[in-house]
Amino acid sequence: MSVLQLSEAVNRVQPSATIAVSNKAMELKRQGIDVIGLGAGEPDFDTPDNIKEAAIKAIQDGKTKYTPVDGIPELKEAICAKFERENGLSYKPSQVNVSPGGKPVIFNAFLATLNPGDEVIIPAPYWVSYPEMAIICGATPVSVACGPNQNYKLTPDALEAAITPNTKWLILNSPSNPTGAAYSKAELRGLADVLLRHPHVWVLTDDMYEHLVYDGFEYYTIAQVEPGLYDRTLTMNGVSKAYAMTGWRIGYAAGPEKLIGAMRKVMSQSTSNPCSIAQWASVEALNGPQDFLKERAEAFKQRRDLVVAGLNAAEGLHCPTPEGAFYVYPSCAGAIGKTTPKGVLIENDEIFATELLQDANVAVVFGAAFGLSPAFRVSYATSTDVLEEAVKRIQGFCASLK
Repeated sequence: MSVLQLSEAVNRVQPSATIAVSNKAMELKRQGIDVIGLGAGEPDFDTPDNIKEAAIKAIQDGKTKYTPVDGIPELKEAICAKFERENGLSYKPSQVNVSPGGKPVIFNAFLATLNPGDEVIIPAPYWVSYPEMAIICGATPVSVACGPNQNYKLTPDALEAAITPNTKWLILNSPSNPTGAAYSKAELRGLADVLLRHPHVWVLTDDMYEHLVYDGFEYYTIAQVEPGLYDRTLTMNGVSKAYAMTGWRIGYAAGPEKLIGAMRKVMSQSTSNPCSIAQWASVEALNGPQDFLKERAEAFKQRRDLVVAGLNAAEGLHCPTPEGAFYVYPSCAGAIGKTTPKGVLIENDEIFATELLQDANVAVVFGAAFGLSPAFRVSYATSTDVLEEAVKRIQGFCASLK
């Protein structure tokens, strides 16, 4: 019998821990277990009606055929208008890529630019897919620890120390998944000054949570702060989080034409175009009413405050208050070394998360998956009632540790 030999590329890659946690929670729910899933990075709000109606109209108008590989002209124009309106960045449609989700934007950029020996600087904690995408493209992820003492943000000195002649990309995610930390204009200015001294380093800025910032935080993206980086920055965003369109699978980015052309070439031999209907819905999302964004951000802020207060009241946990997104990243250092009532020793954050699910039926993602321990990620993109119950269960679990 023939044995299938998997590729070296796929054997190098780890499966997504966040997806694994969400799948586990759903499976337990199907078994009738009252599990609260705090693992998914997905708003519980519905896609706004005007966006749904635009999609329905696109279907009725027969806009169901293939489109240009990396986006319809109308969506590219809407993206250019968005960058000009909200970020003060001027792009032409020829500088815009539309992909079937934010993840493919990054993957296409990496596949178009990375070679074996190239390095990608990734501040940790990081979104679980960043290093794996670099690895599958043959490059080396360089993780830079950015702990709570740095407010989970990359400092200029740490960036300077991480850059080598092999550095190809720096990834900046603000607000961050998993911490919610967001870079101020001054903090981006400090990083930009380092990058200006190293013209071989490109910047991929993941701005997916741009509209989810709180307490009067003023959002900036790095090419806006330092125009000198414009020609080597890929500014990435999407409709998934702000517009509650995760399932519609539309991500987009703007950057230098040569890079955008290379990404288009990759797409032409892989996914081809994103869903035509989702593209027309995204035109309406970007061009249509935006007033609901602040309303939803305020709802997320209230949830953040509830969760931060509740976790800080749990024995052995410390939870900073983040500037944005819909995640918190509490340290569970105070729980390490303790034992559950069943006699399980909490040796690390993975065991903490496993036992929390087993004993309290709360699903979270352990910190090691994001490159910085001991901690765990909580997504508060769910209802207040659910969050109150989840916090109560976490407090009870922590109190039971001896």
